[in-house]
Amino acid sequence: MKIHYETWGEGYPIILVHGIIANLKLNWLVQNWVEVLRPIRRVVALDCRGHGQSDKPHDAAAYGAENMAGDVLRLMGHLGIEKTDLFGYSMGSAVSAYLLAHHRKRFRSAILGGTGDYLVFKSVAEGETDPIAAALLADDPSKVTDVVSQGFRIFADSIPNSDLKALAACAQRFRGPVERAELAYVAIPVLIVNAANEFVGSPEEVAAAIPGAKLVIIPDTDHLTVVPDRRFKDAVVAFLKEQDREA
Repeated sequence: MKIHYETWGEGYPIILVHGIIANLKLNWLVQNWVEVLRPIRRVVALDCRGHGQSDKPHDAAAYGAENMAGDVLRLMGHLGIEKTDLFGYSMGSAVSAYLLAHHRKRFRSAILGGTGDYLVFKSVAEGETDPIAAALLADDPSKVTDVVSQGFRIFADSIPNSDLKALAACAQRFRGPVERAELAYVAIPVLIVNAANEFVGSPEEVAAAIPGAKLVIIPDTDHLTVVPDRRFKDAVVAFLKEQDREA
């Protein structure tokens, strides 16, 4: 499995895990996250499998939180990173939650953005098709009735070289699930940042499952508009600087 990644800057590392359909360029470069984080971190971002310049298997079994979390761990090994800060958005927050549940000792702190109980604690039931996956595979996207899923299809169609079959396979399997009891043992600082208008479930439930987790809600934003929002960036930078002071 070829995984594309890029790095910027120097110092203590932070690994960025993007949302579904997007890639490292769209999630982190276009939205100026690298520009914001580079002065205080060595920034490492990957294209998750199925996305960007990474390999794009069509078999749903190739995805799943365990496999996608494994890509993060293998990238850390490749770069000689023993411990790092972690930042996942949307799908990336689900992958990051899995990493916290099963590999928490590899991380100094974590940021989960655009997250909720739907992403972290629930998976697609056996025999069912995820609505986003169904929209990605639809022959006629104009007939997709679910507004959120239709939006993801429009987004995917707007990205050059999107592999709809690979993205659908990923959508079918990337959610863990993670057990609440597994997150109860997380003993590192965790920041959760969400838009006020979300569709990914309750961030409060995720925050309640992680001891000491801090939850920030950004007013007047949704799952897409919150990503470049200055208030989101300010909250993340303040959180990371706090980890530096306490290190």
